[in-house]
Amino acid sequence: MNQFTKFENISTANALISKALEFKADPHMHPNKGQGKRLGLIFLNPSLRTRVSTQIAASNLGLESFVLNMDKDTWALEMHDGTLMNKNKVEHIKDAAGVLGSYFDILAIRAFPSLTNKQEDTSDFILKQFIQYSGVPVVSLESAVRHPLQSLADMVTIRENIPSGKKPKVVLSWAPHIKAIPHAVANSFAEWSMGCDYDLTITHPEGYELDEQFTQGADIQYNQNKALEDADFVYVKNWSAYNPYGKILAVDEDWLLTEKKLKKNKKAKVMHCLPVRRNLELGDDILDGPRSLVQAQAKNRIFAAQAVLDGILS
Repeated sequence: MNQFTKFENISTANALISKALEFKADPHMHPNKGQGKRLGLIFLNPSLRTRVSTQIAASNLGLESFVLNMDKDTWALEMHDGTLMNKNKVEHIKDAAGVLGSYFDILAIRAFPSLTNKQEDTSDFILKQFIQYSGVPVVSLESAVRHPLQSLADMVTIRENIPSGKKPKVVLSWAPHIKAIPHAVANSFAEWSMGCDYDLTITHPEGYELDEQFTQGADIQYNQNKALEDADFVYVKNWSAYNPYGKILAVDEDWLLTEKKLKKNKKAKVMHCLPVRRNLELGDDILDGPRSLVQAQAKNRIFAAQAVLDGILS
């Protein structure tokens, strides 16, 4: 494995899920695999779980990691070719990525979308610049389009809690938010859920349809209560509109998920990638109750990252 930026196929996904569960049982079974190697963690946006879990995963493999907060710890980067660099951008991505590629054996990049330039965002422009100019394996720590490490951890969590002998019904449910949120987590969760052959329903208000490349094959429901019927897993996440791009649309219905909405479904487990705005996206009663898999997902971020790094080091 030379890159990790998206769902590839079910055999690769199953191998990574199994490897992550092996590492969860024994995090230090390969303590020297990364000895003498360096991982550069490059953040253009904030992070808590992704940053810390990937550092722990690297440490478990004997891999030395360095964190750089671009535009804060380092120079502001110009991403476009042919630009007269006479403003606030000090260094070009060609030069910075080339240097980083010579310093590190693996780069891991977090770069959110602008939510203003749809063409650049949907082409994963920034992530592809690092891949093109660094010359080393790249792991996506969330890009403009996808968050594959989060989704791998989510699949690990579902695998651990899946009803025996059953193809689970998985529901991705839109939630309210106070600002425009990227589509990456929702895109990836849909991509990985259907790629792993789960029965996926996506429920959201009209106007919040995701990019069709990620939803083909899913059941789209505008009635949240109907979507929740017989769900085994409910993944709660906000995202902004795709058309018009990056906008917040007016919604009259109450989309906050609470215990009251799940009172007829005793079995459903609830997931969220965190951070979560309590009692706006998800009710306290669920987050602090027995349905919640949120903390399990966060812990599994370590072993998902470790499985990916192990695969690249191999």
